[in-house]
Amino acid sequence: MNQRSLFATLRQKPILYWSFYDWANSSFATTIMAGFFPIFFKQYWSSSVDPELSTFRLGMANSIASFVLAVMAPLLGAIADRGGKRLRFLLGFTLLGVVGSAGLYWVAQGAWQWAATMYVVASMGFWGGMIFYDSLLIDVSPREQYDLVSGFGYGMGYLGGGLLFAVNVWMTLQPTLFGLSGAAAAVKLSFLSVAVWWAVFALPLLFGVKEHAAQALPLQQAMRAGFVELKHTFHEIRRYRALLMFLIAYWMYIDGVNTVMKMAVDYGLALGFPSSSLIVALLIVQFVGFPAAILFGWLGNRYSTLGGIIVGIVVYAGVTVFAVFMDDVREFYYMAVAIGLVQGAVQSLSRSYFGSLVPTDRAGEFFGFYNMMGKFAAVLGPALMGTTALFVGTRYSILSLVLLFIAGGGLLVVARNANR
Repeated sequence: MNQRSLFATLRQKPILYWSFYDWANSSFATTIMAGFFPIFFKQYWSSSVDPELSTFRLGMANSIASFVLAVMAPLLGAIADRGGKRLRFLLGFTLLGVVGSAGLYWVAQGAWQWAATMYVVASMGFWGGMIFYDSLLIDVSPREQYDLVSGFGYGMGYLGGGLLFAVNVWMTLQPTLFGLSGAAAAVKLSFLSVAVWWAVFALPLLFGVKEHAAQALPLQQAMRAGFVELKHTFHEIRRYRALLMFLIAYWMYIDGVNTVMKMAVDYGLALGFPSSSLIVALLIVQFVGFPAAILFGWLGNRYSTLGGIIVGIVVYAGVTVFAVFMDDVREFYYMAVAIGLVQGAVQSLSRSYFGSLVPTDRAGEFFGFYNMMGKFAAVLGPALMGTTALFVGTRYSILSLVLLFIAGGGLLVVARNANR
């Protein structure tokens, strides 16, 4: 695909509208989930309790949201497929995320119960919406361009989420410039800004894209058909050998990816790096990830999707080894650049490859399984790091993630052979 046809593809309205949802909801992932909420929850809403207790509370909030969505994801997808209502489900979860994000603005200091509740609501909106957003890839893009379009979506997410996060960081550093009383007021306003950003930039997809439904049933019939279809899929999924092998591989390596994403800041703090430098590293990942995700999407589209994923996995394995020897914050920035180059690539190419394997009339259901594996891929990596830390210390615990990358990469090769 030449440069002119590449831009012509990405300028198509359905693709642009679809990608703007990534631009919209990535604001939650950057500003709230990865950026301010964990710190603010500990220092503002749970400041009167032991740090271990506040960590437990935050962990439970994350676990509740992840578990509920993981269990419900395939069923929700199946119901939406049978009813031709993936866009309606996406609208519902978007409203849930927007309300939860905005609600954090009004939570008073010390009211950790309300903060945790709003966070769970917003997280369920975010992760639930991803089921239907991911599945709409096959509605907006030709099959031969899944890699390019998926990478473009992730690139837009990195750029949009990064831009709002940069503004929000600026607000916390110079609150008086924005007419705010202090950093706490700036952080709370940042939560409200996420809700507005998410709602506004979700509109093009919600009202400008049409889903392709083979048969649309009334909701009650769709629920019954969804249950039947899901039960049938559980029994028949062994027939989709390549898809099943990929899901298992995805669970392994995305667990490693997610663990690096979630633990990198804590790991940097354990090594003695200042929190301000770690925020800078998060911004580096966002802005490097924007062009990198698009580039890898183009490379996957032109050469090999699985090859691009494997390259990303190898880089991640190298990063985990490099992290053991870091002793200067500049090296943490180098690590951020490396992660930014491949994080979006692994995510986007995984989505597009999975999209190429699923039956088009059951996309919501199968992407429900895909997102279910992504949610459950939040258990093994942290457990490996925690257990390893007990024996060899925090610095060397990250090496345990290499096992996940090796296992996931090996299973990808098996999946590729099964698909031939």
